[in-house]
This record gives sequence, C-alpha cells and structure tokens, in this order.
Amino acid sequence: MSATDLSSLGRREFLRFSMLGGGGLVLATQIDFFGDAQAAVSVAAPHTEGAALNAFVRIAPDGTVSIAAHTPECGQGVRTSLPMLVAEELEVDWEAIRVDVVPLDPAYGAQFAGGSTAMPRCYTPLRQMGATARLMLVGAAAARWGVPPSDCRASSGRVLHAASGRSLAYGEVASEAALRPVPAAKDVPLKPASEFKIIGRRISGVDNAAIVTGKPLFGIDQKLPGMVYAAYEKCPVFGGRVLSANLAEVKALPGVRDAFVIEGTSNLLGLMPGVAIIADSTWSAFSARRKLRVKWDEGRHANDSWAGFLEQSTAAGAAKPGQTLRRDGEVATALAATPAARRVEAVYSYPFISHANLEPQNCTAWFHDGLMEVWAPSQRPSGGHDLIHETLGLPKDRIRVHITRMGGGFGRRLSSDFMVEAAAIAQRVNAPVKLTWTREDDLQHDHYRPGGMHFLKGAVDEKGALAAWHNHFVTFGNQGRPGSGGSLSPDEFPARFVPNYLAEMTVLNCGIPMGPWRAPGSCVFSFVFQSFMDELAHAGGRDPLQFRLDLLGDRGMVTTPGERPNGYDTARMRGVVTLAAEKAGWGTPLPKGRGRGIAFHFSHRGYFANVAEVTVSPDGVLKVDRVVIAGDVGSQIVNPSGADNQVEGSVLDGLSAAYQELDIERGRIVQSNFHEYSLLRITDAPRVEVHYRLTDNPPTGLGEPALPPVAPAIANAVFAATGKRIRSLPFSRTDLRWS
Repeated sequence: MSATDLSSLGRREFLRFSMLGGGGLVLATQIDFFGDAQAAVSVAAPHTEGAALNAFVRIAPDGTVSIAAHTPECGQGVRTSLPMLVAEELEVDWEAIRVDVVPLDPAYGAQFAGGSTAMPRCYTPLRQMGATARLMLVGAAAARWGVPPSDCRASSGRVLHAASGRSLAYGEVASEAALRPVPAAKDVPLKPASEFKIIGRRISGVDNAAIVTGKPLFGIDQKLPGMVYAAYEKCPVFGGRVLSANLAEVKALPGVRDAFVIEGTSNLLGLMPGVAIIADSTWSAFSARRKLRVKWDEGRHANDSWAGFLEQSTAAGAAKPGQTLRRDGEVATALAATPAARRVEAVYSYPFISHANLEPQNCTAWFHDGLMEVWAPSQRPSGGHDLIHETLGLPKDRIRVHITRMGGGFGRRLSSDFMVEAAAIAQRVNAPVKLTWTREDDLQHDHYRPGGMHFLKGAVDEKGALAAWHNHFVTFGNQGRPGSGGSLSPDEFPARFVPNYLAEMTVLNCGIPMGPWRAPGSCVFSFVFQSFMDELAHAGGRDPLQFRLDLLGDRGMVTTPGERPNGYDTARMRGVVTLAAEKAGWGTPLPKGRGRGIAFHFSHRGYFANVAEVTVSPDGVLKVDRVVIAGDVGSQIVNPSGADNQVEGSVLDGLSAAYQELDIERGRIVQSNFHEYSLLRITDAPRVEVHYRLTDNPPTGLGEPALPPVAPAIANAVFAATGKRIRSLPFSRTDLRWS
C-alpha cells in the first residue's frame, strides 16, 4: 500500500491495517499526569526493535511483554517501580517482562525526575493502562471462544476460561485484541490491594545486574561510530566571556582535531561562553585543555566572595526586610510581653553547596541532516530540548533527545547547560561528539544550593507553649528572584501553628547560578526551624518531643484559605513523630557524651520524623551512631526494596551535606575536587532503621522527603549530648569539645 493509499484511511482503518501487519498489541496512553489521573487509552501502531517507542506496553506474537520505562532514572528506582504498576494490572509475571528505555516523546506525557513526583503522577494512570490492556486481551480471547468476557480471567500472561479449561497466551491474541474497542477509563476496574502480586514485593532494580557488571547504561558510556570527544573551558567567574585564546597552539597538539570559541549567552543556567576542544579521545581533549590559555573578561562579579556575602547578609538582617511573607497576630507585642528567660534570639546560617554527582555532567550530540540528536543523563529532557531550540534556533521537530541513566541527579540534572553545550559544539563538528566535564568542572560550574541566613526571635508562654515566632530570612538570587530552594513559603511550618507569627524575606543579588538541590528549600529550612524549635522547647523547660506534639495538636488537616490551599495533616505528622520516638526508645537514659535528638518535616507530600543518636568525645569528635526514621507516604509502598534504598540514602546524603561547604573568592568557587569537598565515608555511616506508617492516602514519592529532618535531628542530639547548639552548617563550624 502506498503512502497515498495510507493517507486516505480513517484512524480505525489505519490501525486495523497496521496491527494486522505487525501481529502485536501496542497500547499507548495519553496520560494527563497533572489532572485527575484518569488514563485515556488509545491504540497505536506497533514499532520495530530499536525504533522510538510510541507506547507503554508492547506484546509481540511470541508473547514477549515489553513495558516502557518513560521516567528518567537517576537512582530513585522508577525504572523498576513504575513498570511494576503496569505489570500488576496487566497480570503478567514480573520475571517474564522486559523493561525498555524510551526516548523523549509526547506519547508518554511528562518525562522528568524531580520533586518526588513520579509515583503520585503515575500510580493510578499506569495501573489503568495495564488494566485496560488486560481487558482487551481477555475480550479478544472470549470472542475467539464465543463466550462472555466475564467468564474469563487473566493470569500470568494468559487468558483462562475455567469452564472449558481452555487458555491462550497473550501473544496468541495480541493482534485480535488490538482491533477491539478501547474501554473508557471509568469502565476499567483496578485490583484491590489485597490481590496485589507484584506491588508491595521487594524487587531488585532492573538495572542492578548491568550496573555491577559494568554494562553501558549511563550517559558517560555512550559510543557512536566515528565519535569524537570534547572538553569545554568556561570562565572561572560565572558570566565571564572570552577575549582571546591560543587556539592555533592548541590545535597543533597531538590528537586534537579542532578548537574554537563559543560566544554563548548571558543566561547563567544556559550556554556559557567558552572554548571547545575537539580531540580523538577524552584524554587528548583534557590534556590539550591544560595547555589552553584564555584571556577572560571576568565581568562584574569578579570580586564576589562568601565572606562578602556574609557581611551583606548580616547587614540586611538588621535592616528593613525586602518583603513580608506572612503576618499573624502581633509578634512584636508578644515578644515584648514575654520575660527574657522565655525568649530566644538566634542567627542560623548555611553555605552554598554542590550536587557532587559521581557521574560528571556529560552529553553526546550528533548534528546530521539538519537533525540534532542528543544522548543525555537528564532529569528533564524536555528542558534540554527546549533550551537547545531557544539557544541554537533549531526547529523543535528537528531535535531528538535520548534519555540515559544518570549516575546521580539530586536536582543538578534538571538543568540543561551541559546538553546545550554539547549541541552547540556538535553544530561545528561533522561527527558525533561526546562532551565530558571534569570533576573540577562539576564543582566549580554547578548550579548550587543557595546559602542563607535566618534571623530568628521566638517566645514561649508561661505553660511552655510556642507563643511567638519571627523570622527574617536573607537569601540569594539572580535579578531580584530567589534562587531555587531559596524562597520561603508563607505556609512553611510552623506557620499556621503559632498565634503570633511573622515571616519576612530579603533577596540579595549575586552572580552565582543556583538550582534545585535534593528537597529544595526543605533541606535547609528543616535544619533551621527544627533546631530553633528545640531551643524554644528547652527555654520553656519542655521535653522536645512533647513540645512538638503539643504544637501539632489534633487539628487534622490545616489549610490556608484563598490562594494557598496547601494542606498540613497533623494526624499524619503526629503519627510518624510518635512512631519514630517509640522505635528509638525516646526518654531512655544514655551515657555521658551521648545524646538523642528529634526533628520532623513535611515536604514533597511526605511526612517524616527522624530520631538521631550521637556520641561526642571529650575532644569534640562527633559520631552519628543511629538514625531512626518513620515515614508516611500513603497507603502503599510499591517496592519496599527501592523505598528503603531511598530513605537510607537520604540519611547518608543529609549527613554528608551537613559537613559540606563551598567558599567563594574573587567570584570563583575555591574547592576543586573531593579532596577539598568531602563526601561521607562508609566508616562514618550510622545505623539506619526505617519504619513506614501506612495511611489511607494516595502513594507518593520517596526521593526527597526523608532528607530534611536528618541534619536537625543530629544537631539536636549534639545539644543533648554536650549542651552546645549548632546554628550553622557545616557542623565543623561549631566547636564541640567538652569544657
């Protein structure tokens, strides 16, 4: 049949022709991931092996069941947990399915990894997609046998008719099922949790075997025929541009094919100006880069420093705030009326820090026949697609993004600068080109978690209850807008729980690019607020646990009328606080030099409470012995193995970050590699105990919400052990030696 003949076919006729030709069933779902989670399922033409998928489920004539993993995998386990949802309702054995990685394609809806959103977005739609496929397969088998579909059932990849003992494998009826009407979402019943066979099982990650045997999965593993390799030198001061470079000398070096200047843009999160070096190997490119001499126009931020930022922050904290975020009651009056013994004033601070992914940023790009193809370890491939379009002027339909696994994301790979760099280089190179950053690039050209200072005043009443809270938050931003994670919500706890509450914010402009860091905002706000809350509990002579429970009260769901409908369920938070305290043995005595601290936080739809136990030696050496975590992320833990990995990893990441800091001098990041920016070592890892409290709420994600309470629980435990209060990060900034 010619192309002209095909164009005359209607949708159903075209699908009928396509399915008969392919002999398989493909179900593509146009899922509204941000709506009411109802999946409208349609049938799409089958694809051949290696072609871009246009479907979530593919069933070949030989019975092979392939499920698309459409969400980028950066270690959070979605390449396993999301296909589990499909397989559960499809009624296939987990061991019998194949999980396929798919490229960026509108057929899959939103394809990004961030905000712990994958599970809440996909839990119902992907189950509906699997259930719809099952109904169509059952219907096809029933039609062949001439029996009602209600007399048939599906199990382990087969349709069964109990009355006659007949059965058909899915592959035997796939092509017939593809021609059947697609049931409406409202007519697709989902299995009750009591019948789950896959959801709720501990299932090893689908990539685990490939990872431990060194199979190529990651962006940095990509190889294409005829590929060349690139390094990219940028100004050490953010926003600087190239004035001149010894390009002729570099081009003459062994293994070097070309070197050229890229003008770049003024977007701190986009294509920065620099010099590209193209070589026969990454080693040759890196070696030539060491011979590169660039004269830079360092711009107006060449004198910025962290010491200067701290001075500006201190001055701003004492000045009139830039804006009022929330005002309840009369804070000044309440503070003035409270005796000094029941008032606390404190300044909390934290530095800029890096994401420090173990896999440095990288991207492979190939510009051929007017098409830009990129292979990228991206958390938001659509963002990279759009940035390439906007920066290089390529038509959107001439940009194709292939998604690779990431060696760590933590928010860094929501940015797309490394993708547009590779694409800009590929435009000048007549071959596929792989751009690889060095570790120094990663640390010194990150999009950082912003630093900040909080100027706090609080008071407790005569009964030891929290009566007043005032926070002037000084944060950093670009062009008057706070950096990612540097903006305080008017509803951030303890807002709405204190009768006299005032939150204010001042934004200081700087030239440092900022981006989301794991649990943006929450990762530092929890440290500040839960630590200051501990100070107030002690000022009121209260047990820190009971002080928190009393503050939460029993109000149920607390919401803000009007434009901020953000709910805070006190029953869920009380549940995890109580569970963590119980499992940790709260209140039982500890020897001298040991302490126990508690903290909780609500973020990314998850309720978490942590209890930390620490030992501080007489000479001030801190050892975190144990962290007990209780979490409420809804009614179902889809993959307990992956869930535990996420929560345990959050503890280790949160503890590691509590020791990290970046210094800034002359507009430059000082630290260059892990010898100056350390990560937690295995010998310093605490024992981690994880407990879940299942509640009648939709399941949500686990990549972020367990991290925020880690640092404050440890800091509060240090106070319990030593009487010394940690008010700044990293922990090393506080002298913990016993007097």
